[in-house]
Amino acid sequence: MNKVKSFFYISSLLLVGAIFMTGCGKKNDFPTSSNPGKRSSTTGMAYNGKDENSFGVRKYEGQPLGPGLRYVEGGRIILGSFEEDLLGAMDNIERTVTVNSFYMDETEVANIHWLEYLHYARDSGQQYYEEALPDTTVWSKDLAFNDPYVDHYFRYPGFRYHPVVGVNWLQAKNYCVWRTTMVNRNLALESGTDEEMSAVEAGERIPLESGIVVPNYRLPTEAEWEYAAQALIGVQEYDENHSHRRIYPWDGHSLRNPYGDEMGTFMANFKRGRGDYAGIAGKLNDGSMITDWIFANPPNDYGLYNMSGNVSEWVEDIYRPLSHQDVEDLNPVRNSGFLDDASWDYVYDKPQWTTFIDNHVRVYKGGSWKDVAYWLSPGTRRYLEEDSATATIGFRCAMISADGNTPESR
Repeated sequence: MNKVKSFFYISSLLLVGAIFMTGCGKKNDFPTSSNPGKRSSTTGMAYNGKDENSFGVRKYEGQPLGPGLRYVEGGRIILGSFEEDLLGAMDNIERTVTVNSFYMDETEVANIHWLEYLHYARDSGQQYYEEALPDTTVWSKDLAFNDPYVDHYFRYPGFRYHPVVGVNWLQAKNYCVWRTTMVNRNLALESGTDEEMSAVEAGERIPLESGIVVPNYRLPTEAEWEYAAQALIGVQEYDENHSHRRIYPWDGHSLRNPYGDEMGTFMANFKRGRGDYAGIAGKLNDGSMITDWIFANPPNDYGLYNMSGNVSEWVEDIYRPLSHQDVEDLNPVRNSGFLDDASWDYVYDKPQWTTFIDNHVRVYKGGSWKDVAYWLSPGTRRYLEEDSATATIGFRCAMISADGNTPESR
């Protein structure tokens, strides 16, 4: 009798195990974005069937990598000013947030990129072209001989790969729209069907469902920019522990390179002190009196160049001094006057000159060639009207990571 019970007990275990294994299946058997199978897992109907009304599922190998972009793996981070708040602004208090993975330009947008934009902008009419022109008079000063830069900085070939300046926030947004159109047009002509290529020639939109186009280029949010600038992926040890915070986009408390042949040289293009933009002739330590080559200085751990110094950069957010306590803790951004307390109307009364702040004032981040070291810290922030431009502010583009996979995992 005991042998019979044992037999049935063992048989039951084997049966349960077989059912469990059959129900679970192998991981490779589950449908994925790049391998959805031949039939729907809910209706059983065939994909891409002979019936012209069948549901078509296009081959997908992952989000195309847009030109000039670097992958920034998202995660948890403590945003906020890690430097002493010298101005007492208290407008970027430290707080923990999570930022999704995204892509960002490895460099600032350069003069040659903007000249390319202007070349195609003529197709949109003379008014659009003129509105896209950078303001080269930002170099002009009444008490300084910067006049040559007014004519030469933007168009002379020697400055091709210096960051474009004199561009306001609105112009930068328009550039992102144009760049999206041009990149997707090129991708469709290279990989699209005859129908999609015809749509491109007709100026029509390529459906996102095709999987051959990229999401929109755009300005990074302030949180994305600060996250990418800190690049704390380079200080992670194990089990999600960071060994230390960073004051700048590189390790250490110094502004100088502590390693190798470049030991002692500055890590960014900035203003060293009153009247000192580059150092002494024979050893110009930070390389340039004004802007520098967009690939100058070592990249940070995300492969991004000049996230501090060279030029400050526009981001998406409107400025509010208390955004740090209002925004969400997942992908925070402030792009409207939402939550502005009505009782604060007198504080934000711009027509009466009680403030410079309204919904058309945008944040810019990072120090420039004309800024002292304080502004090189990623947590610092400043603001300017969206239709204003200076010789110290440029920008770079960003893009969402739409499929949640790293480029290396595809």
